[in-house]
Amino acid sequence: GTNNIGEFLALVHGLAYLKKKNSDRVIYSDSKIAIGWVKKKECKTNLKKTSKNAALFDLIERATVWLKQNSYTTKIVKWETKAWGEIPADFGRK
Repeated sequence: GTNNIGEFLALVHGLAYLKKKNSDRVIYSDSKIAIGWVKKKECKTNLKKTSKNAALFDLIERATVWLKQNSYTTKIVKWETKAWGEIPADFGRK
């Protein structure tokens, strides 16, 4: 897959988890692209589907269906790397 797909799937998973737990926590992401995909309820990747990544595309489909069938109140906030430093979720891998 791609980093953007991973971030998109993580955001949707987080939204579903927090909704299930009835939590009002904020989700932070440093990915403008993934945040935009969540807002539009679609993953606009240019990655081509192949037999090797078919399972990934199944996850993308499930995520987009969840977004279209559910509402949520969780705020997704863009992590401001220049102001706040690297996002802790990257665990120093950049």
